[in-house]
Amino acid sequence: MIAFLKGRLVHKEPTFVIVDVNGVGYQANISLQTFSEIKDQENIMLFTHLNIREDAHVLFGFSQESEKKLFQQLISVNGVGPSTAIVMLSYMNSQELKTAIVQENAGALQAIKGIGGKTAQRVIIELKDKLKKESWEESIPSISLGPHNTLRKEALSALLTLGLPKATAEKSVDSVLKKSGNTITLEDLVKQALKNA
Repeated sequence: MIAFLKGRLVHKEPTFVIVDVNGVGYQANISLQTFSEIKDQENIMLFTHLNIREDAHVLFGFSQESEKKLFQQLISVNGVGPSTAIVMLSYMNSQELKTAIVQENAGALQAIKGIGGKTAQRVIIELKDKLKKESWEESIPSISLGPHNTLRKEALSALLTLGLPKATAEKSVDSVLKKSGNTITLEDLVKQALKNA
């Protein structure tokens, strides 16, 4: 099992990064939460989870160990796969997600793409008591903006990877950009576009 990666960040997108560890490039899928926290650091350390399927070995990376732990708790719930867990952690930060589960706010969970009523209830039933016992301290710094087109392109890439149809993603991103102008972070752009989709 690969517990963490420590090396040079050679490529970063809202949904994945490539880290050069002593000449070997590891690609790790990430949430928007991790994307916003790593910013443009040259050297990074990511806590990792390796998901082994019949057709692929997929590495998931997290800037905080607490986010990795929450991801592992989410995928332990029947009906929540790694991709769905990453979408959940992209839609809300760890603290918001934990609060929604502990407060049994099924509506907030169902607002996340791919989470239906039954799945939301299962997540609450299975994780509520575990999460009540834990304390979480995470803050999400905002990221610096690139040019408008780069922002749009990166947001579309993230939304397509998260499973939105291209036409829906473009319409939603353009709508959010029109309202906010260039004053929005990539993380917020993707979150709002997800809500509008």
